[in-house]
Amino acid sequence: MALKKPGSGKTKPPEAAAEPAEAVPPHGAGLDRYDIAILRELQADARLSNTELAARIGLSNAPTWRRVKWLEEQGYITGYRAEIDRRKIGLGVLAFVRLDAERNNSESTRALEDAIRARPEVVACHYISGTGTFELQVVSTDLDAFSRLAMDVLFKLPNVKDLHTSFSLGEVKAGAVLPLHHLGR
Repeated sequence: MALKKPGSGKTKPPEAAAEPAEAVPPHGAGLDRYDIAILRELQADARLSNTELAARIGLSNAPTWRRVKWLEEQGYITGYRAEIDRRKIGLGVLAFVRLDAERNNSESTRALEDAIRARPEVVACHYISGTGTFELQVVSTDLDAFSRLAMDVLFKLPNVKDLHTSFSLGEVKAGAVLPLHHLGR
């Protein structure tokens, strides 16, 4: 049976329910050393149980669980997912596509953003400075499939003027964890 925190309506995991209160300062507006430690540990292994995480950061289960929930609610932790080797699942091509927009007004840009978000082959998209409007990371099974995608889909997205593509010849670093050392100052 899961216990609920009074007034929160949220269910605690069983290992967080039975612990006595711990002398840990109440959570302020910013991140403290425990929060930073939680972020560091979860970036390294998001599959840690609450008990394992608590042991690694030096808190007991209940305060650790509350802090993880706070980090999620505040938007510091935006999700959990498995990292998959794209090549192992047949996505051997990674392309960087600079997309130039025809017009840069809010309505046409929003339509283009929505169309880009809807394409599963586009795994990342950024507004960029300099030449171009967006930089896309696009995956594909092979060059022929990428060519079809570019001609049949990317060029036909709303408001697209031009595409400039570079292909990855090998990954040096990908899926890296974010540096946190600047938070501990």
